[in-house]
Amino acid sequence: MKQIHNYKYLEERRKELRKNLTPAEATLWKSLQRKQLKNRKFRRQHSIKNFIVDFYCPSEKLIIELDGAIHLDFAQQNYDHERTLILEELGFKVIRFENKLVFENLPEVLDEIANHFKD
Repeated sequence: MKQIHNYKYLEERRKELRKNLTPAEATLWKSLQRKQLKNRKFRRQHSIKNFIVDFYCPSEKLIIELDGAIHLDFAQQNYDHERTLILEELGFKVIRFENKLVFENLPEVLDEIANHFKD
């Protein structure tokens, strides 16, 4: 299969995004890094095809996206939907959370993520 992860041309953008996580991304990352969630490795700002996803768990083929206010825009919602369809066609599972939920109920977010693990 052709390489679809971490295209070289997106490397600088991925680095920039990792250095400048949103507050919600930083909060969730604290609970995902170093295999803290059920011993699963997560990557942040990982690219698949031409998309940079917020978080990716390779062993589960699970993508986690956090949505801020920009995702309330109709055009952005359409883009997000198309992007999700493309990623799902490639065999990935995409789950989305509003930033607000990460701050208000992080344990619920982590449980929902873990519920998508295969075992």
